[in-house]
Amino acid sequence: MITITKFFLNDQEYYGKGFFTLFDIITYFGYNASLLVIEYNDLICDKKNWRQIGIQNEDKIEIVTIVGGG
Repeated sequence: MITITKFFLNDQEYYGKGFFTLFDIITYFGYNASLLVIEYNDLICDKKNWRQIGIQNEDKIEIVTIVGGG
C-alpha cells in the first residue's frame, strides 16, 4: 500500500506518494540547492541532512532562496 503524505511548502498544500525527502522536494521543484535555506517544522535545517529527512504528514517546509546583488 502506498502512503499519501500531505505537506505544506511555502504555505501551499501538496501531496506526495511513498517516501520522499527534503532533497527530493528541492529537486522536483527545480530549486538550486546551493542558494537555499530551508526551515523544516520551524527549525533551520542543515544542508547535510536534506537527503536523510523524510517528509511526514502535515510537515511544514519553508524554502528561502538567496539572491545576490550589487
